[in-house]
Amino acid sequence: MSLNRKRLTDLLDPEFMSRLDSLDVLSRKILQGKLQGERRSKRRGQSVEFADHRPYVAGDDLRFVDWNIYGRLEQLFLKLFLEEQDLTVHIVVDASASMGMGEPSKERFIKKLTAALGYVSLVNNNRLAISLFGDGVTNQLAHMRGRNYLHQMAEFLLLSECDGVSNFESACRQLAAGRIGSGVMIVLSDFLFKEGYDSSLRQLLGRHYDLYVIQVLSAQELSPKLTGDLKLIDIEDADAAEITVSAALMKYYKRNLTAFCNELKDFCTRRGAVYVLANSADSVEALVLNYLRRIRLLR
Repeated sequence: MSLNRKRLTDLLDPEFMSRLDSLDVLSRKILQGKLQGERRSKRRGQSVEFADHRPYVAGDDLRFVDWNIYGRLEQLFLKLFLEEQDLTVHIVVDASASMGMGEPSKERFIKKLTAALGYVSLVNNNRLAISLFGDGVTNQLAHMRGRNYLHQMAEFLLLSECDGVSNFESACRQLAAGRIGSGVMIVLSDFLFKEGYDSSLRQLLGRHYDLYVIQVLSAQELSPKLTGDLKLIDIEDADAAEITVSAALMKYYKRNLTAFCNELKDFCTRRGAVYVLANSADSVEALVLNYLRRIRLLR
């Protein structure tokens, strides 16, 4: 077995990779707002690939009407075609100390998910960038395109460590300033920032990028099994709090966590972003092959 394949399989099972080979990243915004049948060139203009339909609007080019659908439904729909040549996939990964928590850890889950999404991007010749953030953007691997970068991507993820405090505001400011092209930005984090996420995420919204917010929490955060008198210490800034765990406190905690997740989801939905909640104890394979296809991040 080659070194490249061995390093990649530290993150992705070979059978899983074979299933990823049939997927690609889908950008909704590339399909919106175009005239003349929404047709865009694919890979240096050599071909075009069908992606979706939308209802016909007066003035649209009749050459792109799907007459098969008209024959069945007697309604006019326009064929949409997807541009892939200029699609950029930017994966933003929380690498602060809190991501190392949980069993299995949020860090391991996010690295596997990043590797899977990166794999799909590279084998389809999309432009890929991966940015790690803690106190701002701490490391970045950019301008990747093609299968030759699979080993480099895997090594980058495997050698990175989750450490230090998070400054999401600073990271988003840097990411927004350096963003080029059009495509998809995927942010992977627990989003448990003391300073909040509102103003930070607003900087990542834009008409040229689809924004996906994937919140990863551990099973211990979603449903903690704690009892008695405890001293809790923040792993990032060492803030401490002494508590007595009771049934009432656990109920209060779960209610607040649910409210927090719902607020993040509502924030994203109102602004055209897509929110996903993931449990680090769940299967990355199931998330990618089922749910991310259902919400049309992948196709």
